[in-house]
Parts: sequence; C-alpha cells; structure tokens
Amino acid sequence: MLFPRAVRSFVLRAGRMGTGQARALAELGPRFLIPYSDAAPLDLGKAFGREAPRILEIGFGMGDTTATIAAAHPENDYLGIEVHTPGVGALLKRIGEAALINVRIIQHDAVDVLEHMLPDACLDGAHIFFPDPWPKKKHHKRRLVQPAFIRLLAGKLKPGGYLHLATDWEHYAAQMLDVLVHEPALANTCVDFAPHPAYRPLTKFERRGLKLGHGVWDLLFTRRRDIDVS
Repeated sequence: MLFPRAVRSFVLRAGRMGTGQARALAELGPRFLIPYSDAAPLDLGKAFGREAPRILEIGFGMGDTTATIAAAHPENDYLGIEVHTPGVGALLKRIGEAALINVRIIQHDAVDVLEHMLPDACLDGAHIFFPDPWPKKKHHKRRLVQPAFIRLLAGKLKPGGYLHLATDWEHYAAQMLDVLVHEPALANTCVDFAPHPAYRPLTKFERRGLKLGHGVWDLLFTRRRDIDVS
C-alpha cells in the first residue's frame, strides 16, 4: 500500500545544534543511527542485537520522553523516527548520559520508513506524542494522523499490539479519535479518550499547560486479532 504523498506532515527547520548534541551525533551516531534504505525490510533483531518487544515512536522531538521511557523499561527496544537533526543529536546525548542500549534512531520521513523498512506485524506498540497540530484549518491536511497513515501504521502492529497517541489540541484530539475509531484493524481500549498512562512521562510544556488549565488527550487503541490488514 502506497501512502499519498501530495503533502508532508512536517517542515524541515534549520534548528541550532548544541555542542553536546553535535558531539553525540558524531560519536554515538554510528552505533545508534540506522540509515534509511528502501532496498529491503529492516532486520530488527540484528539492529538491536536481541529479541525483545519493539516499540516505535514517531516524531520524538528532542527525545526526552523516549529516553525516559527506554530507561524505565530496559526489557523493551525502542525505535525512534525523527527528521530534525538537533532532536536526533539531543536523543543521542541522552542515550550516552543514561548508558541506554535499547534505543535506535532512523532520521527520515516516517511514511517512507513504514512503507519500505518495517515488515508487517513487527511492532508490539507505537507512540505518537504531541505531533504538530497544524492549527490553521487550511493546514489540517498536513496533520500526520490521517486515515491512510493510520491504516499503514496499523499493519505494522502485531495482533494485540497497541497504538498510543497524545495531543494537547482539542480539535486534533477529536480528529484523531474519529480516524482511529473508523480504522477496522483497531479497537479502542476505552469509551473514547484514555486516562493518562503511567508510563508516559509529563513533558515540561505539558506540566505548564496543565497548570494553566489546558487539556491533554490520550488515545489508546489495540490491533484487532481477527482482522488481516495486509
């Protein structure tokens, strides 16, 4: 299944690289970065050097949440996708500081990675935390969470695998819920939105927003065991 590529859900911004991020990129990149390739599906066992539950995070930003979750759950492997180099450098820096061995990174467009690098039914879970909300109505078409993308992602989950999304934009939360409930391969674990799962740490921006009375919406779905999405 090929994803429509008329618009992208991200804009490459020229962010500033800190000295520590640049050093981490140079020193740790060769070990923890997986080059993008459309030649053959990625062998995750080889990439991580073991067999373990595999969790994908799409758009990890500066990597704080990814590193925190990976440190708390060494029994799992975490594959992060991010296009922005400063964020990649920041996560690599956190990997070095915390001596993490269960994180790998692909710096590329998530749609390409899903289409060409990840085999079907290879993931135990997937996270999309606070994706760009593209708040202007004319830009809603750029939002990552669209029916075709979710169907593509659902196919990469193992039966019973979970999909966890979070946003602090109420309109986007409603769109996410609508998209997910209409994907036949997925089942909601709640009536609508989920309570904040304990494993997802609060970001500093989230804490600030909650103090100001802003809402945060979590969605937690699972891949149905009785539907084939291949």
